[in-house]
Amino acid sequence: MAPLVMRPERPQMKPMDLTQLRPNVGIVLVAPTGKVWLGRRARTAPPHNWQFPQGGIDAGEGDFEAALRELREETGVSSVRLLARTRDWIGYEFPPEHQGSKIGKGWRGQKQIWFAFGFTGDEGEIDLAAHGDVEFDAWRWAELDEAIDQVIAFKRDTYRQVIDAFAPVIHQVKERGL
Repeated sequence: MAPLVMRPERPQMKPMDLTQLRPNVGIVLVAPTGKVWLGRRARTAPPHNWQFPQGGIDAGEGDFEAALRELREETGVSSVRLLARTRDWIGYEFPPEHQGSKIGKGWRGQKQIWFAFGFTGDEGEIDLAAHGDVEFDAWRWAELDEAIDQVIAFKRDTYRQVIDAFAPVIHQVKERGL
Protein backbone atom coordinates (compact mmCIF):
# COMPACT_ATOMS: atom_id res chain seq x y z
CA MET A 1 0.00 0.00 0.00
CA ALA A 2 1.56 3.33 -1.08
CA PRO A 3 1.42 6.22 1.43
CA LEU A 4 -1.53 8.51 0.91
CA VAL A 5 -1.58 12.27 1.32
CA MET A 6 -4.85 13.14 2.98
CA ARG A 7 -6.73 16.44 3.17
CA PRO A 8 -8.91 16.50 6.28
CA GLU A 9 -12.44 17.68 5.77
CA ARG A 10 -13.04 20.95 7.56
CA PRO A 11 -16.34 22.70 8.09
CA GLN A 12 -16.56 26.20 6.65
CA MET A 13 -15.26 28.53 9.33
CA LYS A 14 -12.98 31.51 9.67
CA PRO A 15 -9.41 30.47 8.75
CA MET A 16 -7.05 30.22 11.70
CA ASP A 17 -3.93 32.43 11.74
CA LEU A 18 -1.26 29.73 11.58
CA THR A 19 1.62 32.19 12.07
CA GLN A 20 0.95 32.28 15.84
CA LEU A 21 0.94 28.49 16.19
CA ARG A 22 3.94 26.31 17.02
CA PRO A 23 4.96 23.90 14.21
CA ASN A 24 4.24 20.39 15.40
CA VAL A 25 3.61 16.82 14.23
CA GLY A 26 1.03 14.28 15.36
CA ILE A 27 1.24 10.54 14.93
CA VAL A 28 -1.43 7.86 14.64
CA LEU A 29 0.32 4.53 15.19
CA VAL A 30 -1.71 1.74 13.60
CA ALA A 31 -1.45 -1.90 14.67
CA PRO A 32 -1.81 -4.67 12.07
CA THR A 33 -5.35 -5.19 13.47
CA GLY A 34 -6.33 -1.62 12.56
CA LYS A 35 -6.44 -0.44 16.17
CA VAL A 36 -4.52 2.71 17.07
CA TRP A 37 -2.13 3.53 19.90
CA LEU A 38 -3.36 5.84 22.66
CA GLY A 39 -1.13 7.01 25.49
CA ARG A 40 -2.21 8.34 28.87
CA ARG A 41 -0.43 11.64 29.50
CA ALA A 42 1.77 11.51 32.55
CA ARG A 43 1.07 14.02 35.32
CA THR A 44 -2.41 14.93 34.03
CA ALA A 45 -5.79 14.33 35.58
CA PRO A 46 -8.35 11.96 34.08
CA PRO A 47 -10.67 11.46 32.37
CA HIS A 48 -9.56 13.25 29.17
CA ASN A 49 -5.84 12.59 29.34
CA TRP A 50 -5.36 10.02 26.56
CA GLN A 51 -3.97 11.09 23.20
CA PHE A 52 -1.86 10.28 20.19
CA PRO A 53 1.88 11.02 20.27
CA GLN A 54 2.78 14.52 19.12
CA GLY A 55 5.58 17.04 19.42
CA GLY A 56 7.40 20.02 18.03
CA ILE A 57 9.45 20.26 14.88
CA ASP A 58 13.00 21.29 15.72
CA ALA A 59 14.80 24.01 13.75
CA GLY A 60 16.16 22.56 10.51
CA GLU A 61 14.15 19.34 10.89
CA GLY A 62 11.59 18.11 8.37
CA ASP A 63 8.12 17.08 9.48
CA PHE A 64 8.66 13.40 8.58
CA GLU A 65 11.91 13.28 10.56
CA ALA A 66 10.21 15.06 13.48
CA ALA A 67 7.39 12.49 13.45
CA LEU A 68 9.81 9.57 13.57
CA ARG A 69 11.83 11.25 16.35
CA GLU A 70 8.79 12.14 18.45
CA LEU A 71 7.35 8.64 18.07
CA ARG A 72 10.66 7.09 19.16
CA GLU A 73 11.08 9.49 22.09
CA GLU A 74 7.52 9.16 23.41
CA THR A 75 6.87 5.46 22.77
CA GLY A 76 10.20 3.79 22.01
CA VAL A 77 8.78 2.69 18.65
CA SER A 78 10.93 2.86 15.52
CA SER A 79 9.58 -0.12 13.52
CA VAL A 80 7.04 1.65 11.33
CA ARG A 81 5.91 2.09 7.77
CA LEU A 82 4.36 5.30 6.46
CA LEU A 83 0.70 4.80 5.57
CA ALA A 84 -0.50 8.37 5.07
CA ARG A 85 -0.02 12.00 6.06
CA THR A 86 -2.13 15.11 6.04
CA ARG A 87 -1.29 17.56 3.30
CA ASP A 88 -2.19 20.71 5.19
CA TRP A 89 -1.61 22.00 8.71
CA ILE A 90 -4.33 21.31 11.26
CA GLY A 91 -4.28 23.95 13.98
CA TYR A 92 -5.66 24.45 17.44
CA GLU A 93 -5.42 27.29 19.93
CA PHE A 94 -4.76 26.85 23.62
CA PRO A 95 -7.72 27.80 25.84
CA PRO A 96 -7.30 30.95 27.99
CA GLU A 97 -6.83 28.87 31.16
CA HIS A 98 -4.01 26.81 29.62
CA GLN A 99 -0.73 27.54 31.39
CA GLY A 100 1.72 25.41 29.39
CA SER A 101 5.31 26.29 28.54
CA LYS A 102 4.44 26.97 24.90
CA ILE A 103 2.32 29.98 25.93
CA GLY A 104 5.30 31.32 27.83
CA LYS A 105 7.26 31.17 24.57
CA GLY A 106 4.62 33.25 22.78
CA TRP A 107 2.66 30.52 20.98
CA ARG A 108 -1.15 30.75 20.88
CA GLY A 109 -1.50 27.09 19.96
CA GLN A 110 -0.06 24.45 17.66
CA LYS A 111 -0.29 23.65 13.95
CA GLN A 112 0.28 20.04 13.07
CA ILE A 113 1.04 17.79 10.14
CA TRP A 114 -0.31 14.35 11.00
CA PHE A 115 1.19 10.99 10.02
CA ALA A 116 -0.35 7.52 10.06
CA PHE A 117 2.36 4.91 10.59
CA GLY A 118 1.81 1.16 10.48
CA PHE A 119 3.49 -0.56 13.43
CA THR A 120 5.69 -3.35 12.06
CA GLY A 121 7.48 -4.27 15.28
CA ASP A 122 6.71 -6.28 18.38
CA GLU A 123 4.88 -4.77 21.37
CA GLY A 124 8.04 -5.38 23.43
CA GLU A 125 9.53 -2.44 21.51
CA ILE A 126 7.11 -0.04 23.22
CA ASP A 127 9.05 1.70 25.98
CA LEU A 128 7.43 4.76 27.56
CA ALA A 129 10.69 5.61 29.34
CA ALA A 130 12.77 5.51 26.14
CA HIS A 131 13.45 9.22 26.49
CA GLY A 132 14.35 11.14 29.64
CA ASP A 133 11.17 13.23 29.63
CA VAL A 134 8.34 10.69 30.03
CA GLU A 135 5.21 11.86 28.18
CA PHE A 136 2.96 8.86 28.81
CA ASP A 137 2.56 6.58 31.84
CA ALA A 138 0.29 3.97 30.18
CA TRP A 139 -0.82 2.95 26.70
CA ARG A 140 -3.42 0.82 24.96
CA TRP A 141 -4.75 -0.13 21.54
CA ALA A 142 -8.15 1.41 20.70
CA GLU A 143 -10.52 1.95 17.83
CA LEU A 144 -9.73 5.15 15.91
CA ASP A 145 -12.99 6.88 16.82
CA GLU A 146 -12.45 6.22 20.57
CA ALA A 147 -9.74 8.89 20.61
CA ILE A 148 -12.21 11.76 20.32
CA ASP A 149 -13.76 11.04 23.72
CA GLN A 150 -10.41 10.43 25.41
CA VAL A 151 -8.56 13.63 24.48
CA ILE A 152 -8.75 17.00 26.22
CA ALA A 153 -11.58 19.21 24.91
CA PHE A 154 -9.49 21.85 23.12
CA LYS A 155 -7.92 19.18 20.86
CA ARG A 156 -11.21 17.53 19.84
CA ASP A 157 -11.73 19.47 16.61
CA THR A 158 -8.21 18.51 15.53
CA TYR A 159 -8.89 14.86 16.41
CA ARG A 160 -12.14 14.92 14.40
CA GLN A 161 -10.18 16.11 11.36
CA VAL A 162 -7.46 13.49 11.89
CA ILE A 163 -10.03 10.72 12.31
CA ASP A 164 -11.84 11.84 9.14
CA ALA A 165 -8.56 11.99 7.22
CA PHE A 166 -7.23 8.59 8.32
CA ALA A 167 -10.44 6.53 8.59
CA PRO A 168 -10.07 5.20 5.00
CA VAL A 169 -6.48 4.11 5.74
CA ILE A 170 -7.54 2.35 8.95
CA HIS A 171 -10.36 0.64 7.05
CA GLN A 172 -7.84 -0.65 4.48
CA VAL A 173 -5.57 -1.98 7.24
CA LYS A 174 -8.51 -3.79 8.85
CA GLU A 175 -9.42 -5.38 5.52
CA ARG A 176 -5.96 -6.16 4.13
CA GLY A 177 -3.48 -5.77 6.99
CA LEU A 178 -0.32 -3.72 6.86
